Amino acid sequence: MDAPAARPLGHDTHEVTNQPPPYGGENAWTGDALLRSAVAREGAAWVEARAHALGALVAGEHLQTLAEQANRHTPELRTHDRYGHRVDAVEYHPAYHELMSAAFGAGVHSLAWTAEREGAFVARAALNYLWNQGENGVACPVTMSFAAVHVLRNEPALALEWEPKILAETYDPRPLPIMEKRAATVGMAMTEKQGGSDLRANATRAEPAGGGDYVLTGHKWFCSAPMSDGFLTLARTGKDLSCFLVPRSLPDGTRNRFLIQRLKDKVGNRSNASAEIEYDGTWAHRVGEEGRGIPTIIEMTHLTRFDIVVANAGMMRAALVQALHHCEHRSAFGRRLVEQPLMRNVLADLALEWEAATLLAFRLARAFDRHADSRERLLGRIVTPVAKYWVCKRINAFAVEAMECLGGSGYVEESPLARLYREAPVNGIWEGSGNVIALDVLRSIAKEPACVEAFFAEIAEAAAGEPRLAHLVDALKADLADAGALEVRARRVVEEMAVALQAALMTRHAAPAAADAFIATRLEGDWGACFGTLPARVDCGQLIDRARARA
Repeated sequence: MDAPAARPLGHDTHEVTNQPPPYGGENAWTGDALLRSAVAREGAAWVEARAHALGALVAGEHLQTLAEQANRHTPELRTHDRYGHRVDAVEYHPAYHELMSAAFGAGVHSLAWTAEREGAFVARAALNYLWNQGENGVACPVTMSFAAVHVLRNEPALALEWEPKILAETYDPRPLPIMEKRAATVGMAMTEKQGGSDLRANATRAEPAGGGDYVLTGHKWFCSAPMSDGFLTLARTGKDLSCFLVPRSLPDGTRNRFLIQRLKDKVGNRSNASAEIEYDGTWAHRVGEEGRGIPTIIEMTHLTRFDIVVANAGMMRAALVQALHHCEHRSAFGRRLVEQPLMRNVLADLALEWEAATLLAFRLARAFDRHADSRERLLGRIVTPVAKYWVCKRINAFAVEAMECLGGSGYVEESPLARLYREAPVNGIWEGSGNVIALDVLRSIAKEPACVEAFFAEIAEAAAGEPRLAHLVDALKADLADAGALEVRARRVVEEMAVALQAALMTRHAAPAAADAFIATRLEGDWGACFGTLPARVDCGQLIDRARARA
């Protein structure tokens, strides 16, 4: 029998139809009217040029390819060189280094400190929001480097040496002493296996070596970005914890005894390495007062938690954009998905959640900008953990629902939603998991009761004109007054605070239909247990159009 004739590779049974075109070509800044209006309203319209450039980059095909490569080809630990010398090096795919160059070159880590003008924190928040639509692993060293500046200013001599290198808008991965670097990054090594979030359980020891220098001995369970140039860490001087800066390279060019024991095999955040490390006669310099390590490092944590709020809003935007793009181009049962009533309900509900999260993030950014104002400082103190708790809880369900909009196509690693899905939980764990954050809200209230006054003052005007919000405010005040039951109900109270503030912001800044839909569902309870359960009276088309608005 003769063999069948060869058929061309693209024969008829493999014709591709009803598939969306690759996403790309839209600028993440110019395509997001809500972001632009929030940034302008909160005082940073001047960031337009930077944001436009970064928006084009993060939405472009090249950066998305780099993100895919950096997360597929994960970091590898090389403890020794070929001759047996200990080197403790983490080797990354070239895509990771290119991503680091892009983020640090854009000033995502530095603009809040270098702009020296009104709205600097809002402007940098815009860059952070945009970057997290591109790649999230790099956002970890970006955030730590940003926040480390504030901590190092507790030690002027260290700040003089390190700050110019940290704030440089470039990336230099070479393992060199700080004075020989073009730029520097900073990581963290706080938690230990016996304590986790309970930093007071840390057992690492610090022995004085003269001149403010110390030698550290101990094990750290999590070290973020272990190829950074310096690491903020905690160790005991006597019975109390102090904060230290551990350089990767010593002034004479030799390698500090910063021993990487293994890399963590994480659920997500794969492009960024996290490690267990050992201090064994490791040189360090104290930062801040001896014995006040936790208050010193909390200054950094306050900033990193703020960054997490903004990052999650950006991740919501990225997931929503992918869902909208798919549904606008995919048809089922005779209509495009975006025209199907039930899918419109899902997309509109996701759009509401994203809008409320974004308004919350940028209102918080303004509080950081106006820290010299006592009310704004108090508001930032309490809203940071409130917002961190809530948006971290919401991003998980959000990412899953957005993935489901794509069906099976969303559940494969070729889809950016697969990466967003794996990234979603990390921000809820990093810098304090849910219980830790909820209890931090209670500590803020106990330590500075005026925080509560600032919080209610922020929502008073909106509540005066919206009876449904006023009702929640009354209930929330009663909950806060019930001190005996407050700790066991801390999550519920923090949730109520977050939703109340979001409702106030939606009332003030969103379209009336969007604000009404948010309040009817999130406050009044005319909503199901999942996204896509908006009441029938909600104009889903208007909410979807707001999410797609470019002008």
